Amino acid sequence: MAETDNQGPPNFIKTIIEEDFKADRHGGRVVTRFPPEPNGYLHIGHAKSICLNFGLARIFGGQCNLRFDDTNPTKEETAYVEAIKTDVRWLGFDWPGEAHFTSDYFEQLYNLALRLIKDGKAYVDSLSADEIREHRGTLTEPGRESPFRNRSVEENVTLFRQMRDGAFADGQHVLRAKIDMAHPNLLMRDPTLYRIRKAAHHRTGDTWCIYPMYDFAHCLSDAIECVTHSICTLEFENNRALYDWILDQLDLPCRPRQYEFARLNLNFTVLSKRKLIQLVEEGHVSGWDDPRLPTLSGLRRRGCPPAAIRNFCDRIGVAKANSVVDIALLEHAIREDLNPVAPRMMGVLRPLKVVIENHPADQVEMLTAINNPEDPAAGTREVPFSREIYIEQDDFMEDPPKKFFRLAPGREVRLRYAYFITCKEVVKDPATGKIVELRCTYDPATRGGDAPDGRKVKATLHWVSAAHAAPAEVRLYDRLFSKPDPDEKVEGRTFKDFLNPESLEILPDCRLEPALAHAVPDTVYQFERLGYFCLDSRETAGTRLVFNRTVTLKDTWARIAQQSSRKAP
Repeated sequence: MAETDNQGPPNFIKTIIEEDFKADRHGGRVVTRFPPEPNGYLHIGHAKSICLNFGLARIFGGQCNLRFDDTNPTKEETAYVEAIKTDVRWLGFDWPGEAHFTSDYFEQLYNLALRLIKDGKAYVDSLSADEIREHRGTLTEPGRESPFRNRSVEENVTLFRQMRDGAFADGQHVLRAKIDMAHPNLLMRDPTLYRIRKAAHHRTGDTWCIYPMYDFAHCLSDAIECVTHSICTLEFENNRALYDWILDQLDLPCRPRQYEFARLNLNFTVLSKRKLIQLVEEGHVSGWDDPRLPTLSGLRRRGCPPAAIRNFCDRIGVAKANSVVDIALLEHAIREDLNPVAPRMMGVLRPLKVVIENHPADQVEMLTAINNPEDPAAGTREVPFSREIYIEQDDFMEDPPKKFFRLAPGREVRLRYAYFITCKEVVKDPATGKIVELRCTYDPATRGGDAPDGRKVKATLHWVSAAHAAPAEVRLYDRLFSKPDPDEKVEGRTFKDFLNPESLEILPDCRLEPALAHAVPDTVYQFERLGYFCLDSRETAGTRLVFNRTVTLKDTWARIAQQSSRKAP
């Protein structure tokens, strides 16, 4: 099992396990589980649970099971199962033996339900779903007992077996626990344990036409696997009473305990699986692995290192109260992980041609560039320099303001690893007036970027040789939502109304350092002065190169927010 990068900050669940060790509960064992539903792709919120469950098992020398909660055949697919396995392993974790499935235990769960019926603790109810809701009552009013609540044990056993045999239509009957219709916790008012659903299951096919509800299946699957610490998010806090009730009635050899922690909430993001499905199915994004999505497959395609996600989850910690984490913290964790290891390259995203008039037309020089200043062992590389180069359009202004220090008419700047150049002439398209070319000269004595006479320049520009550059498409991905809380209730609007129209900018005519024509998939490069980028192996084909921006060099959104606040009256 892969280890997390560190044991992280203290958290209350870790403290509980330490106390369990001291009290010799669970025989000194620690068994956790990660139980995703195979009805969608994992996202950054799941990563927190994965790191917590697998991390605690590692710290205490235990094990963490991967168990698929596959009790809803109409929503689940084998493709989701395989995607989830891939994501968990990519994040750096593995599980002992084969993955588990709740469907592995369908026969055992059925027999345990029969035991509850025979003990007079469950009954078959023939009310409709709407009638059950009407009978449940409210927070201030007790519920009403179903007229079928006092069926005999024999009748309940017969009906339940007929349910299994397919004798009834969907919704005709359900199996309910017999608890207390006046219980202050509405979930304890005779909750449903089984329902009829005549749908093929992705693993069991048509073997079953009744399926257990989550609250019944989850606690019993934990017990069957001898899980010691069943760690859930806070929305399951009320469910703990039912979790305990079911286990107490059945008195199984293993007795898990449920603990709840605050789920991960990120600003500028939605983590609801239902909403993510809408974004995918309605075409607002290109698929589950769209780099703008918070899915692990999207983050992987964007070039986010798994270690950065693990470190991010360690930093935000484990709490008992819900809060919202600034997405800038995740972006910082990504930069922090990439900075010491990402190879440096030069790429020009919006090219402006520069002709160096006093450089020999047929001469190509190979200049030495540093691969990573943070890692001396990374060494150097050779980059070609010739008479015609490209620089960024934004690095030139014909009539610059006072604090613009980059290239302008008559101004001298440094080219990274190369020479000082001075702009002599601006060439424009006569039809549009658009600047299409700069005519410059260079100082051959400044090779390597320094002037022997000690003169200084105020700007250093990146560049690529025009004749040697690799053409590429670069996709600048940004935050998918323009509003910090897309879920905030605004009359007449939904979260989709806050989609950021600038979340994707496609630059089709970029020019990159020639070495990037052979970029390695899954390797993230820092394009100097621009950010971190990775090859999109799904979109790259043949000579067509497509790069995705992983993250900017700085938190540009914080700067934008500061500028906006300064402009505000």
